[in-house]
Amino acid sequence: MPVTVALTHSTEYAFDQLVEVHPHVVRLRPSLHTRTPIKSYSLKVSPEDHFVNWQQDPFGNFLARYVFPNRARKLSFEVELIAEMTVLNPFDFFLEEQAQKYPFEYEEDLQRDLAPYLPQGRIGRLLSAWLDGVDRTPRETVYFLVDLNQRLQQDISYLVRMEPGVQTAEQTLKLGSGSCRDSAWLLVQILRGLGLAARFASGYLVQLTADQKPVDGPAGPAQDFTDLHAWAEVYLPGAGWVGLDPTSGLFAGEGHIPLACTPEPRSAAAITGATGHCEVTFSYDNRVERIHEDPRVTLPINDRQWRHVSKLGHQVDQRLAALDVRLTMGGEPTFVSATNMDGPEWNTEALSDEKLMLGHQLFDVLSDQYDNGGFKHYGQGKWYPGEPLPRWALSLYRRKDGQPITRHAGVLTGADGATGHKPDQAKVLASKICQQLDIDPSFLIAAYEDAPALLLEEAELPHNMTPDDKRLEDPLHRARLARLLVRGELTQVAAWVLPLGWQTVDDEQGAWVSSNWPIRRDHLYLSPGDSPAGLRLPLDSLPWQTKEDRDETPAVDPFADPVVKVARVTQFEAKPSSKPKQIPHTALCVQCREDVLYIFMPPLKRLAPYLDLVQSVEAAAVAAGVKVVLEGYEPPTDKSLLKLSVTPDPGVIEVNVHPSSSWDELCGITERLYEKTNALKLGTEKFMLDGRHCGTGGGNHVTLGAEEPADSPFLRRPDLLRSLLIYWQRHPSLSYLFSGMFIGPTSQAPRVDEARDDNLYELEIALSQLPDSETDRPWLVDRVLRNFLVDLTGNTHRAEFCIDKLYAPNSATGRLGLLELRAFEMPPHARMSLLQMLLIRALVVMFWEKPLDAPLIRWGTALHDRFMLRHFVAEDFQEVIRDLSRHGFTFSSEWFDAFYEFRFPRLGTLQLGDFHLTLHSALEPWHVLGEESGSQGTARYVDSTLERIQVTVRGASRGQYVVTCNGRRIPLISTGADTLVGAVRFKAWDQPSSLHPGIKSHSPLTFDVIDTFNQRAIGGCRYHVSHSGGRTYETFPVNAAEAEARRNSRFFVHGHTQGIVTIPEEGENPDQPVTLDLRRPSRVSAPSDGHQDRTSGSQ
Repeated sequence: MPVTVALTHSTEYAFDQLVEVHPHVVRLRPSLHTRTPIKSYSLKVSPEDHFVNWQQDPFGNFLARYVFPNRARKLSFEVELIAEMTVLNPFDFFLEEQAQKYPFEYEEDLQRDLAPYLPQGRIGRLLSAWLDGVDRTPRETVYFLVDLNQRLQQDISYLVRMEPGVQTAEQTLKLGSGSCRDSAWLLVQILRGLGLAARFASGYLVQLTADQKPVDGPAGPAQDFTDLHAWAEVYLPGAGWVGLDPTSGLFAGEGHIPLACTPEPRSAAAITGATGHCEVTFSYDNRVERIHEDPRVTLPINDRQWRHVSKLGHQVDQRLAALDVRLTMGGEPTFVSATNMDGPEWNTEALSDEKLMLGHQLFDVLSDQYDNGGFKHYGQGKWYPGEPLPRWALSLYRRKDGQPITRHAGVLTGADGATGHKPDQAKVLASKICQQLDIDPSFLIAAYEDAPALLLEEAELPHNMTPDDKRLEDPLHRARLARLLVRGELTQVAAWVLPLGWQTVDDEQGAWVSSNWPIRRDHLYLSPGDSPAGLRLPLDSLPWQTKEDRDETPAVDPFADPVVKVARVTQFEAKPSSKPKQIPHTALCVQCREDVLYIFMPPLKRLAPYLDLVQSVEAAAVAAGVKVVLEGYEPPTDKSLLKLSVTPDPGVIEVNVHPSSSWDELCGITERLYEKTNALKLGTEKFMLDGRHCGTGGGNHVTLGAEEPADSPFLRRPDLLRSLLIYWQRHPSLSYLFSGMFIGPTSQAPRVDEARDDNLYELEIALSQLPDSETDRPWLVDRVLRNFLVDLTGNTHRAEFCIDKLYAPNSATGRLGLLELRAFEMPPHARMSLLQMLLIRALVVMFWEKPLDAPLIRWGTALHDRFMLRHFVAEDFQEVIRDLSRHGFTFSSEWFDAFYEFRFPRLGTLQLGDFHLTLHSALEPWHVLGEESGSQGTARYVDSTLERIQVTVRGASRGQYVVTCNGRRIPLISTGADTLVGAVRFKAWDQPSSLHPGIKSHSPLTFDVIDTFNQRAIGGCRYHVSHSGGRTYETFPVNAAEAEARRNSRFFVHGHTQGIVTIPEEGENPDQPVTLDLRRPSRVSAPSDGHQDRTSGSQ
């Protein structure tokens, strides 16, 4: 997303009298080899009565010779150039094989050509000493130059020196300082002393302030800046001239605009000339101004626009309050490491030490922000087949009414804050807990690791292996055996176990009970493993319970009034017994692991006893003078609790923040979350190897509900959900503009009409059964829509509109009054996230006031034809904005420009006079393939080899031109205002497991603009899927700038088909009339009329 700037540079000489002005030579025009696109250039010279001759010097630099026939009191030179600051990768070059490593020698012919740039004359003493310190051990040339440049930047400090001329290398080394031209000339001498051809470069340096300051590293300029600058260039076989800037220690990039490159600095002077004898006042000025900025995710909305967004957010809030909607909104934002994008845990795997460390850091930061007398809980998360361990879940719980749960800050803490404890303190703490619970400490049981089982396991090892042998395949298994057997932990008490249960008298009264556990062995032994002791208790050896004996306390109904505090009645008689009903089958465990005291919380079905137990543990820890970590079972779901959690998912860290009831609260939570994660070097975006920009991959699911489940607007007014469903189906832009890369019928959030045309017929019948006003039957929505909001396999969770937590009758956790919109991708910027939230809030108001009852549209194949393209998505979304505007919510389409650039980035533009051809990335549904046998069982691959590009043409209204791709005519349809739009669908790369493995890649794509009058291509461009030079990237881009540079390197505004071109005839594709599918044969028979109506999206 380039920024177009206007650079102005003026130099003025004011004389104290009329003087004769001798001829001047000016070198202020960008060189031919500049890589920064120069859109326009102007040089204004005063006095205006002069003669000028443009020339090129022996080195190919532009120079202008000015002759002034008359005397003058002033001489001025004013430059203005328009430059497009397109990001360039300074390391994107190829090296010949002999130059891959330094030192190397130039070939004889090349050495003669480079003679002016090679060593000449004697090397001074200081320079010779500096060169002696250069490590010339053979190594990669690029790394050698990077280190060399950075060493010089550290040795020579920068200063502004106004004196004319350039210091010698000896002077600069002696002083240890110099201007940019001094450091550049010194680097030229160093490179030549190392046998490398080098030249002096003079030009402009443009530096633009960053949209977002980096967490570490140089922050860049505080404001946009430009000035005359100097650097060095070294000649590398295969790459040509490569710029090195010793002032910054960096390679030259898009901000370096060369004016003159010469063997000696004197030949690169910007202005040379003379005047008659006089007094001269010299002045100069350099400025840079942004004149056009493409929308980009780092600055999606400026501050002026955001003030309008905030005003609209408050307007929506007022309408929500006036209508008594009681809406709350939350989400599940996901984050990735900004510094280790290549790591498997940030791509496919769920767990790693780095992810756990970052998860703890993020959890601690967020807990400090939101903790208000709450408590932290470190529990077990999801455990999926194939994963060696269950995932972790870090949670903060606090009361919704603001009342504190805990009284002593820092006592119930995390592992980092509870270190330094000894195993003996576990028993002391366990005894204190018994006192707090009014339980006899004699019920405490010492638990040990199962020595016989572990010794048997050791005995079964191969004779030539020990428990800590690295050849053991399972690293977790090896670590456990080594810890227990080698370090002698078998004889120590592993944990103290307190059988514990809650005996209920009524909803507000009860008591804690315990008993001895009858066990057959002499001690209580834990099952082998590394999990907390509470998960390894031998519960199967306890007396068996009949169904009548079991405690069948029902889970709390989310619609019931909450109970957050209980009163303990007189202590129950709790004597040792073998009667199953009097023996609790749950337990609290106190365990010291790695110098940290852990409390394993038992499972409880009511919140009030759980909170009472938390407060008792806290009081016991205070009495024992220790700090503890709560783990084990989480508190039961209850509407009186607010929960903040940090959990791992494949490739991401997921954060669940409590929902917001107002726009200001939503803004505060979202902005703080983005700010805190950025400070921890957690990012909200990823980049593919080819530079494509995408979200984290984990999504940003939006949840809508109310503070109380019974107040959910979707349960009170089912017609609101019906309206949203119908509107989303009628406007595919709402599904595709904010989604991730994986879309389509087999994605994790398919639309209701993707690959299921018959579903719409039945869905319309179902929607007609929902009442048109408020209802007292909250279960109705779930019963009516459950079988339609599913994916192809019937999974109710994987749907664009997920109602699993709305009012599922089979579980309390499914009756929370929540609607989940699962198709939203994680936006890279907080304001983008908030903007899509505001859009949803406004739609809720619109349909609360005016419900929508309209037929569903049978899009047919048009859904994956037209709406895969940026143009038609924008056209459809514009209708959404107009609908909201008619309802009083004035959204601006400009606010969403960054979303279009994020989802449909521009690949390149070809301009031929008035004819413009622009390529944009388009969406492509990915197919899930059939099952294949893999190393871990059967697997199903996703075919991502297919890609699509939108082709936009302007200026072809006369019908004179035809656009082709790889020799095949692109179907372009008129969209008004002299604009034609079409698409190309092609196989981007070869993959054995793909939908059509026999079809080869179509890359590169050659686009020709053919003049039908003379049957010749008047121009063309070429798009490569991968690097055109055959370069294979091994790592993902480190930031958006490198990603953009990789994308830019794959598009070329040349390469049209030569000679007379036969204009091809291309039959219409009835299924995708807007798209040229290069996989299909070139001729397609015409379809029937009925088929055409179906695919065009008839309403």
